Amino acid sequence: MDRLFVGGTVNAAEVGHGPVLVLFHSLLSDRASFDAIVPTLSRSFRVLVPELPGFGQSQAADGGLPAVAARMAAFIKETAAGEPAIVLGNGYGSFVALQMAILDPAIAGRLILAGCGAAFSEPGREAFRNMARVSEAKGMAAITDVAMRRLFAPEFQAANPVLMQDRRAAFLRTDRDVFKSACEALAGLDLRAEISAVKVPILVLVGEHDEATPPPMAIELAAALPDAQLEILKGCAHVPQLQSPQQFLDAIEPFLNGAKPLLNEVSAAE
Repeated sequence: MDRLFVGGTVNAAEVGHGPVLVLFHSLLSDRASFDAIVPTLSRSFRVLVPELPGFGQSQAADGGLPAVAARMAAFIKETAAGEPAIVLGNGYGSFVALQMAILDPAIAGRLILAGCGAAFSEPGREAFRNMARVSEAKGMAAITDVAMRRLFAPEFQAANPVLMQDRRAAFLRTDRDVFKSACEALAGLDLRAEISAVKVPILVLVGEHDEATPPPMAIELAAALPDAQLEILKGCAHVPQLQSPQQFLDAIEPFLNGAKPLLNEVSAAE
């Protein structure tokens, strides 16, 4: 069920009851990338899946990544009402979550960062600059193939044509100006001097075939955080919760629930 929050600026779906669990989607996808795992998570959590600022029905936030993070911090304060929320971010959503925790270390009780890092390599920065340039000059359709390759391995794309058609359509709905701004923010991102302030428990996840945020970024991030654990997901790329939902749930379950086996099996998209 969709609801508007933060003065009508953030649109979010809400399902389930229990501790608050908020899911932030990636830049190259949308909140539907969590559809395969939300039913299972909502058995144990009150799951909130917002559209990040500028996506879907959520209003854009001017001021780069800090402004987006501030908007989402306000969203969590409003929806969690003082409870220790858990925030799970994928890709761009994980950078938003990390920036949010730097700005307000008490905003979340723990974080799950899937496809994240503290800074991109120079080739990684140039990839974002190039996507920003091409999308501005030629539109989103001109970079759709590049975007899908950054999300999914070619073998997965070939084996899942219906899913890929849906993911391409979702990407083409992205606002070009919002996309360009986010690409520029990620190209200039460097949080390495600030992440030591984030002392909450953090699970850092990365697909072994992630082209957008390669495993070395996750390894560097986990090593620099005060309280982090790292897991590399075999056979996965940038959106493991969509590519291999059961593997993703198995990876996050101990962090969410300790030894309590609350997350039951779901069917993988493979």
